[in-house]
Amino acid sequence: MKSGFAGIIGRPNVGKSTLLNAILGEKIAITTEKPQTTRNTIRGIYTHYADGAADDEDIQIVFIDTPGIHKPRNKLGEYMTEAAIGTFKEVDVIIFIVDDALSRGPGDKYIVDMLREIETPKILVINKIDKIDPDEFAEIYGEYEELGIFSSILGTSAIDGLHVDEVISAVAGFMEEGPMYFPDDIVTENPARFIVSEIIREKLLLYMQDEVPHGVAVEVERYEEEDKLTRISAVIYCERKSHKGMIIGKGGRKLKGIGKSAREEIEALLGTKVFLETWVKVRENWRDSDIALTNFGYRD
Repeated sequence: MKSGFAGIIGRPNVGKSTLLNAILGEKIAITTEKPQTTRNTIRGIYTHYADGAADDEDIQIVFIDTPGIHKPRNKLGEYMTEAAIGTFKEVDVIIFIVDDALSRGPGDKYIVDMLREIETPKILVINKIDKIDPDEFAEIYGEYEELGIFSSILGTSAIDGLHVDEVISAVAGFMEEGPMYFPDDIVTENPARFIVSEIIREKLLLYMQDEVPHGVAVEVERYEEEDKLTRISAVIYCERKSHKGMIIGKGGRKLKGIGKSAREEIEALLGTKVFLETWVKVRENWRDSDIALTNFGYRD
């Protein structure tokens, strides 16, 4: 068997988590149109057995989805950027995702400058090609090809699953003989409690639109599995009293909608009925608190 690790990096909101979900064929990472949706590194495990072939054509790739690399404005932002950059030297290949020309913004240039200093093989993926016309794609392709630091350059539409197989094949080319790191029947090592908290946070981001910034965190306080029911209690933390009122909504309707949407997705994930309780609490400036970041699982 061939096996190894691949890091998925890029600016916020370029489609890193969407690509990971497309590779695995199921959702393990939350996705929204809002930047910095991903806060933790998430490992997705892709295992494929070659039909009727020798064992050395079997493959397991551990894809590591990282937070968007950006200029930090608080300690949470520092953690997210450090977590992403920290994967550079820990993987066998780096997948750098972009959705625009290099000349149109400093974010990708910042990442490229770091990648120049890294010897790890690099694959460039131009995402969202369903929204890019051929001339624009050629411009993006040409700018990055001229750098001479990428082993291959591919175009995808991760949300549609277009050319995702080509990305997997390109990554597989860098895998070497090695062990099976994880059982072949799992797609992520992240515990259910973590995934549940992320689903709730995703619904918050979707329901709140631009009313509440990214100053929300979710902590699962209780997770109890019974025969045909899973009981979950979660606390939603926000940074201001005004935000608490917005999350709850008039007559509690907003929070009920968030809870219902989250519960339905959690039930589909777990395959059981779910009783979900949610509360909202204020914890001012938690994104700049080392203690809060540790409690919420953003730091060891």
